[in-house]
Amino acid sequence: MILGITGGLGCGKSTAARLFEQRGYRRLDSDQIVREQVLVQPEVITAVRARYGEAVLTPDGRVDRPALAGKVFATDAERQWIEELTHPLVFAAWRAAFAAEPTANWAVEVPLLFEKALENWFDFTVCVACAPAQQLARLEQRGLPRVLAGQRISKQLPLAQKIELSDFVLWNEGPTQFLEAQVDRLALVLAAA
Repeated sequence: MILGITGGLGCGKSTAARLFEQRGYRRLDSDQIVREQVLVQPEVITAVRARYGEAVLTPDGRVDRPALAGKVFATDAERQWIEELTHPLVFAAWRAAFAAEPTANWAVEVPLLFEKALENWFDFTVCVACAPAQQLARLEQRGLPRVLAGQRISKQLPLAQKIELSDFVLWNEGPTQFLEAQVDRLALVLAAA
């Protein structure tokens, strides 16, 4: 079984995916794949340098993710360009992981699951949600200024729409135990599916 876990920025996708991992699921974090596998590929670095120049590279020639984010979140065209460059490589990493363990249960974190019409990759979709004030507070705690947080949130589907499109919803407010209890219940439901 392959779960696609989505939700708003700062709503707790990673926490939910880790909880599924603790229950025997294999976990794939799409953002981590981008950081550790995609943005380090020479052809990606070359394309990023050609488009944005040395300003988005570190002194040792790696992609400077905060500098790149400043460029790609500035306009829809730039965001689409980076997605067209990186998403096929992320999908290839998914395919390789699924092929390596075809009988495993998977929990895949996919921030843009519905935005990119990726539902067909998954047996079930799960949205992790919380109130907007909680979402912004979490992002600020991570060091993302409120203006940038709002800018990034605005590039995603509204959370209410993600909730409506998902097969299951986990409400992530309150202590971690509250989310954990929901994951336990959902894991039981899925095991019976």
